[in-house]
Order: sequence, then C-alpha cells, then structure tokens
Amino acid sequence: MAQRFGGKYSPPPGRTDRTDPPLAGREIPAELAVAPLRHPHEGRPFWVVLCATPFLLGAFGDGPVSLVLSLGAFAGIALSSFLTREGLRAQVQYEARRAARRPALPRKALGALIFALSLGAGAWLTSGPVGAAILGLVGGFVHMLTFGPDPMKDKGMEGIDPYQQDRVARAIEEGEKHLAAMKDAIARARDRQLEARVALFAASARNLFEAVESDPSDLTAARRYMGVYLMGARDATVKFVDLWTATRDSKARTDYEALLSDLERNFNARTRSLIENGREGLDVEIDVLRERLAREGVRLQNGG
Repeated sequence: MAQRFGGKYSPPPGRTDRTDPPLAGREIPAELAVAPLRHPHEGRPFWVVLCATPFLLGAFGDGPVSLVLSLGAFAGIALSSFLTREGLRAQVQYEARRAARRPALPRKALGALIFALSLGAGAWLTSGPVGAAILGLVGGFVHMLTFGPDPMKDKGMEGIDPYQQDRVARAIEEGEKHLAAMKDAIARARDRQLEARVALFAASARNLFEAVESDPSDLTAARRYMGVYLMGARDATVKFVDLWTATRDSKARTDYEALLSDLERNFNARTRSLIENGREGLDVEIDVLRERLAREGVRLQNGG
C-alpha cells in the first residue's frame, strides 16, 4: 500500500540543490510545531466577553426594554471582542512583515466604538442617559488603552508599485492558506515529529515569501513555488495523513518526509537565487551610477 507522494505540482526531483544535507534524518525541535505568530494579548477579549455575562443573566424578568438593551449590550460586547481579537491578529502579521499595508478595516478601533456603545446601552436603564454616555466613553477609552490602536500607515512600501505589491500580498495569502491546511492536516496524525517537520518546511516557504515581499519584481520567478508547489504539498500531506492514520505504513512516512526534504531544498535554492539576483541587480545599479558620475567629472574613492 506504500506510495510515493508527489505529482504534477511537485518540483522535478532533478532540480534541487544537493549541497544541502538531507533533512529527513535531522533532529527536529518539536517546539517548531507549536510556534505560530500570536499576539500576547490575543486571549484578553475572551475575558471581556466573560465579564459581560451579567448583561446576559440579567436580561430576563424586567420587561422588554431591559431584555433588548441587555441582550444587545452582551451581543455588542461579544462582537467587539471578536473584532478586537482579529485586529490583534492583523497587527502581529503586519509587524512580522518587512513590507505591509495597513489593515483595510481598523478592527480594534471599530471594536472600541462598539464596546463603548454596548456598555452605554447596558447601563442606560440604571444610570440614565448621562451616566450611560460617561460609562461608554470611559469604556471605549480603556479599551483603546488596553489593546492599542490599529496600524495606521503602510510600511516598507516606498518606491514599490502598489499594483505589484497587491499581487505579492495575494500570492502570500494564497501560500499561507496552503501552509495552514498542511498544518491542520498533519495535526490529525497526532505525531509531534511530523508536525515539527511540516513546520520546518513552512519556515523555508516563509523565507521565500519574505524574499518576494522585499522585492516584488521576484514574484514571477517564485509564483509557481508559492502557488502550485505548495498546493501539491498540501494535497500530498492530506493523502499521507489519510494513509498513515489507517495503516501506519512506515514506507509511506519515509516517502512523505523525503518529499518534504526535496521541496525544502527547492524552496531554499529558489530563495538563495532571488537574493543573489538582487545583489547582482544592485551591483549593476552601482556600476551605472559610477559611470554617470565619472562622466560628470565627479571623482570617487575606491570602494566608496
């Protein structure tokens, strides 16, 4: 029942950089399998919702107006917490990238606004309009103080064509979806070594993402790796996990780990190639500039 995992979406076996040592036999730190990007405050919105349960518990027994306001306050705070958590996730992704656009929707700011309105609605009957307004304003201020503002400007985008950068962002988003699907699939195998192996491959793929993000003109050369090769790796992972959970076939596991090693060598080689091409492009630009300055009569020191 053993099968070799690969196909039309996998890089040709001959196109690898064999100078890298094989990775299948390496000791892989298991911590790699449990190290996703995560904001340190990502769990706090849950406690905010938990603290709002008195609105839910006290919604019944005091008439329809109290019911609507209390349920609305709880639902609004739950929505606010969801938006805040998504805003924190967007922020950590923004901070992890060298070049990134600000979030299109300021989720944390919107969450603070909804939190203020919900808190005011919940306090309306007991505190009156003035008290509810004050409580809502204070709650919104504390929310912003606790979770901070959303990223308000693009970073690392100077001199980059916005259209090209958008294409890169979409390609990276597609690649991240494939990596997430691989992670979810391999988790079904309940094997920390396999999870760590997939995480190690994902790190190599993200190195390629960073190289393309730094120079969007490299997207054409890397598009197949970020799309069809990762799609093939995802499909192979799903098939392997289905077979592994049913048969514990050691030959299938060896073939799958060999496929990951082959893919990783290809991704690492492509990343190095993009970086080296970038250096060559810089050298050409420097040489052209030196020639132009020399024609203008500007004398340059050697190596300066």
